[in-house]
Amino acid sequence: MATLNIKNFSDILHRKLKNLAKAHHRSVAKEVTIILSEAMEQPEPLSILDLQGLGKDIWKGVDAAAHVQEERRSWD
Repeated sequence: MATLNIKNFSDILHRKLKNLAKAHHRSVAKEVTIILSEAMEQPEPLSILDLQGLGKDIWKGVDAAAHVQEERRSWD
């Protein structure tokens, strides 16, 4: 298993990390490992093409032009 050394780690950040680890009943090293693992497992963002069609159920039957006009009128 690999080892990670961190230089210039602020005391404030270390204290926060220590408190978080304590709240989760883990060691600081384990808490860091879990935080890094979760951060690295984030799904890649969707491309604009992947978003096509999202929300169509919400807008079904709504006249988009009328909705925009109503929103603009509410600004005055």
